Amino acid sequence: IILKIEDSLEVSLGQLDEREASISKILEIPLFYDSPQIKQVVRDIRASRDSILEVATQIASIEESVNEEENR
Repeated sequence: IILKIEDSLEVSLGQLDEREASISKILEIPLFYDSPQIKQVVRDIRASRDSILEVATQIASIEESVNEEENR
């Protein structure tokens, strides 16, 4: 069961990495609109990217803990 969890975590981390990379590319594009709505969407995208990174970090630490438990 631990191997199943590990595999799931690795797949999830891969997906999160892909989404973060995609969002980061979008955030590099300069804004041509000065509307508050567009600026809010960009802030929301940045916050979403940061959340993705935080979740990925947490999953990685869980995976690391599982690996340490297996090695004991």
